Amino acid sequence: MGSKQIAQETFDDAVQENIAEFEMDPEEAVREAVQQFESQGVDLSNIVKAVRPPASENGQRQKHQILLSLESLSRAVAEPDVAELPQQLSALAAQCKEQPAFRYLAGQNGAYPVVLSACQLAAGDRDLLLQALCTLSALLDGQPDLLDGSGLEMLLQSLRERREDAEVALAGMRCVRHACLKHERNRQRFVKGGILPLLTGAIVQHGDSADVVRTAASALRVMTFDDDIRVPFGHAHDHARMIVLENDGLRVLIEAAKAFTDNSGVLSELCATLSRLSVRNEFCQEIVDLGGLSFMVTLLADCMEHPVSGVGRQDVVKQVLSAIRAVAGNDDVKDAIVDAGATELIVLAISHHLGNPQVCEQGCAALCVLALRKPENCSVIVEGGGALAALQAMKAHPREVAVQKQACMLIRNLVSRSRDLSRPILDMGAEILISEARAAHRDCDDVARAALRDLGCKVELRELWTGQKGSLAQ
Repeated sequence: MGSKQIAQETFDDAVQENIAEFEMDPEEAVREAVQQFESQGVDLSNIVKAVRPPASENGQRQKHQILLSLESLSRAVAEPDVAELPQQLSALAAQCKEQPAFRYLAGQNGAYPVVLSACQLAAGDRDLLLQALCTLSALLDGQPDLLDGSGLEMLLQSLRERREDAEVALAGMRCVRHACLKHERNRQRFVKGGILPLLTGAIVQHGDSADVVRTAASALRVMTFDDDIRVPFGHAHDHARMIVLENDGLRVLIEAAKAFTDNSGVLSELCATLSRLSVRNEFCQEIVDLGGLSFMVTLLADCMEHPVSGVGRQDVVKQVLSAIRAVAGNDDVKDAIVDAGATELIVLAISHHLGNPQVCEQGCAALCVLALRKPENCSVIVEGGGALAALQAMKAHPREVAVQKQACMLIRNLVSRSRDLSRPILDMGAEILISEARAAHRDCDDVARAALRDLGCKVELRELWTGQKGSLAQ
């Protein structure tokens, strides 16, 4: 994707020129303009790739449909025409959801203050507020910079005052989630404003609503992200600690899981959030004590007993494996996981979803953590087919560096304190696969070298410069 940017007007002019000067039909004119700009390294991800309506008889330029919808909404807000607002909000929301370029164009042309004004006008009208929040959510998706202090306060106030209304809470939390993705400042401002108890409270109060539980858990998880490249460091760990210690987050999430034993989508989101909260040894142990490990193992077993194909089920497996990997950071929890029979399920997960690199990566990573500093677990893993499954994953995904790296780390952990396991693993063809990974991926060099060394293979070890025998420049 290119790094250069152009204005929507520049693209529209190029399309009109293709139509007027070269007599192209509209679709051909758009395709030609796209090809022209992309060949110049221009990023068109935020450009509406459609023909703008022709100029009117007086020569005035026409606008794209989303800007016409924004103008209609602006008039309804300015008058204010409360009866007209629902229709205009709905039209703008639908177009914002259609593609990112539409909502970007709307955002660049002042849509946010208009939609925020609509939210403020609707404060006393429940149905209108719900519609306005849904429109704000659609606009903020991918554009967290649009949110200002007034919008943040409006969202917090709406969630506080209408906490008993599941639909309004859901719409508000979606706005919060969109506003906090890749935006550390918004995350910190929301946390300071008291969003965490509102999110955990929504899960407790609306524990029978799959949409509310899933969205609230997702919003909590976003608060633990460190994904804003504009800041040197974030407060991800602090936010995770606050969710657990100040808002009883682990208990809230695990209790919520009990109401959705048949809803893999909700359980997947809860697992993903729990894995983000497993930042301390005591938190990992608390997850086990509260029954979190039990529901993870049960969910994984269910996925293996009813192996439904498709992205949805594979995502559930991936999230469960990621959560098991996270809580296994506690050495005592490692034993609990192995005692629960999870190693066999992890191996089955890799085997059943061998074509999915993310499942293979997380499965190898989970086994890798379980094997770390635990020789007794290593024997269980190898006897259960874990080493063979990892090597099969390496064969299936030779170009996936993450799979290769995790598999190498797993092999190394299996044999580093249990050298008697080296020969069986070598007999499976480990040396060739690890050597191939080392040759193909620079990021695998160190872990592959360590795995080969601990397997007892002949490997060249490079000595780092020690400061002796002259200078660096020879």
